[in-house]
Amino acid sequence: MSKTVEISSPAQFTEVLQSSRLVVADFYADWCGPCKQVAPVFEQLSQSLSRPKLVTFVKVNTDQQKDVAQAYRVTSLPTFIIFHDGKVADKVQGADPVKLQAVVGKLMDKVENIGNSAGEASGSGSGGDTASWRGAGLPRGYIDITEQIEQQRCELLNFDPDTGGVRVLFDGAKPSAFTGAKVATKDWVESDTDEQLLLFMPFQSMLKLHTLQITSLPPSDDEDDDEEAPMRPRTIKLFTNKPHNLGFDEAEDLSATQEIQLSEKDWNADGTANVALRFVKFQNITSLVLFVVDGDGEGEKVRLDRLRLIGETGEKREMGKLEKIGDEPGE
Repeated sequence: MSKTVEISSPAQFTEVLQSSRLVVADFYADWCGPCKQVAPVFEQLSQSLSRPKLVTFVKVNTDQQKDVAQAYRVTSLPTFIIFHDGKVADKVQGADPVKLQAVVGKLMDKVENIGNSAGEASGSGSGGDTASWRGAGLPRGYIDITEQIEQQRCELLNFDPDTGGVRVLFDGAKPSAFTGAKVATKDWVESDTDEQLLLFMPFQSMLKLHTLQITSLPPSDDEDDDEEAPMRPRTIKLFTNKPHNLGFDEAEDLSATQEIQLSEKDWNADGTANVALRFVKFQNITSLVLFVVDGDGEGEKVRLDRLRLIGETGEKREMGKLEKIGDEPGE
C-alpha cells in the first residue's frame, strides 16, 4: 500500500505541513509526460523513507489544487518542494531523478539528526527501516558524506546494462533484496563480461574519507535458477584524486592508494562490509576510483547493491572556476 498522501484540499496540505517535520511534495499534472516518467522514483522514495509525523511524501495535482500550486509559485512541472517545519527548504524543478535523490539525501541527514535528538533509533545496521538505509553503523565522530558525490559525472565501466546503473549504488532506499519488492529497474549493479568493475566518483568538495561501506547481496544458488549467481567482491583497489576514470589495464598496473582484501567474515548480517581506510592517505580527496579486481568465488560476475562514503566534508569546490580552467588550460 502506498504511503504517499494525495492532497485533496489546501486545508489538508496545511494540516500535513503542521503535523510532519519534513514534507516532500510532488507537484504534477495528469497530462504531464515528465511527471509520469519520474513518478516511480518518487514512489520508491516514499515507500522507503516515510515515517509517521516525521517524514511525509505528498502529491499535489496542480489542475485540481491550483491555489496550493500558486501559493508556492509552481510554474513548471514536475516541481518537487521539500518543507522543513512547514517552511520551504529546497526545490527541484523538472524530471531529474538525480537531483531529486540528491535533495532527498540532504533530507535524510536532517531526518537522522531529528531522530537522534528525539532519542529515536537511527541506522544501526540492523536492517530495519530508517530515514537513509545504511548496512552498517557510523563510526563515532563521522557522518555519511555519500551525497557529496557528483553523480552526473560518475562513470561505471563493465556493468551489465540489464542491471541498474551507477546511480542505484548511492540510492538511499533499502535494497529490494531485503524487501522483496518488484522494481522496474534492478536496484543493484552486476559486472558484465567478467568479474571486474571500475567506478569513478568525483566529489562536490574536498573530503576526508574514513570508512567505505559496501553492500553486496547476491542471491543464493536456489534463488538464481536461470544463471550462475554473482559473487561478492574480494579484492578492491582504491585510487584518489584522479581527474577521470582509469582503464582496466592501467588500474591493474598502477599502485593503489589502498588495496583491500575481503573475506566472508567481513560481511555482516545486512550484507555490508565496513571497510576502514588508512585515514592519513585519504585527506583532501576530490575524487575516488573504486576498482573491483575479482570476486570471492568461482563465478563470472560480481554484484554491488549499495556504496556509502563515511568521513568529513571540507572546502567546497568552485565548479564554475574548474570548468573554466578545463576549457582554457592556458589560464
